[in-house]
Amino acid sequence: MGYDLIVVGGGPAGMLGAAAAAEKGLKVVLLEKNEKLGKKLYITGKGRCNVTNNGDMDDFLRNITTNKKFLYSSLYSFSNQSLIELLHSLGVKTKVERGSRVFPVSDKSSDVIKALSRHLHENHVEVRLNTEVKRVTQEGSCTTGVMLRNGSLVKGQKVLLATGGLSYHQTGSTGDGYRMAGQLGHSVIEPKPALVPLVCREKWAKDLQGLTLKNVSVSAVVNNRAVTEQFGELLFTHFGVSGPVILSISSYLKNYWSQAPVKLWVDLKPALSIEQLDMRLQRDFQTYQSKHLKNALDDLLPQRMIPVIIGLSGLDEHKQINQITRLERDKLAHTFKNITITATGTRPLAEAIVTSGGINTKEINSSTLESKLIKGLYFAGEVIDVDALTGGYNLQIAFSTGYLSGSSAAQN
Repeated sequence: MGYDLIVVGGGPAGMLGAAAAAEKGLKVVLLEKNEKLGKKLYITGKGRCNVTNNGDMDDFLRNITTNKKFLYSSLYSFSNQSLIELLHSLGVKTKVERGSRVFPVSDKSSDVIKALSRHLHENHVEVRLNTEVKRVTQEGSCTTGVMLRNGSLVKGQKVLLATGGLSYHQTGSTGDGYRMAGQLGHSVIEPKPALVPLVCREKWAKDLQGLTLKNVSVSAVVNNRAVTEQFGELLFTHFGVSGPVILSISSYLKNYWSQAPVKLWVDLKPALSIEQLDMRLQRDFQTYQSKHLKNALDDLLPQRMIPVIIGLSGLDEHKQINQITRLERDKLAHTFKNITITATGTRPLAEAIVTSGGINTKEINSSTLESKLIKGLYFAGEVIDVDALTGGYNLQIAFSTGYLSGSSAAQN
């Protein structure tokens, strides 16, 4: 018994691709090697599922860091508003939070997965769980189906690879799609971690493990050239730094690690100029003039950060405030706005939120997501060499490429 389309991978890209093709009349089977669908989707947004972003197309393109032009057709074929409308039609109400991030009102990723599973069922997609694909079969330059890990064949005119990248191995993202595409002659851009915490050299940064700094500005500098500047939340960890601002920075650094180390310049008070910060220090020093320096910065810094800042500025923490000179106050202000952290690399790819790299976009038709090398072979989601910053953009890419590939398979 043959199928019109075999979808390999039951994540967001695979589920939407399968449903889109079936909706247009194709006989579709979805093969997922895990025991359930949407395993990685389940843990996204700390289990709350940041499904997309409510920004306009310009905003989306600004936040895509790899091969944004390749994604034009996908994003216009199935936009963020298309996704929100689909979720609403499936009974999942959504809400918009800070940074235009879109979440289900329930804050439960399981509600999104259930709705997409229902979408598959309503469109008569056959879903096979615990079914691992070993390779795509071909005759000449056309797909003929897939061979499963147990040696059995599933016949199909077309195959959609939506197997994910290499991040979060526990969810099944183990690079299967790269291997299968490589067997068919496709080239794979080396997978690298994106949206990943950074490892740092400084001991004081690791000693601050667990401390979060809000509303800071961080610039990444390589060979005295600023690569990117991001504003937001920074988290200190036992190995270095993480948090939304660091994850975003990491996506811009993926091609710079051969020139490591990278300097991270942290401005703790980006809303204040050096002059305004000095005036603020003078006001606080007036209030706490009889105290020691280490007890006079509580209004400006988290408690655990105070000895670090004083140490980096070279001042004596036991010096009384009314004895601090203008030059010392100036040193302190400059330290607030110029902390340097040395990043020596990233955490492993398995710990990255997304994988940068994957199937070379030059070998895929961006208008249909069909392979230029093998007729009837399609790609969707993280298996392709595309990635974006945090905020729902990567999930939207998965949904959009899934929809376009499934729809194209039905039309071609």
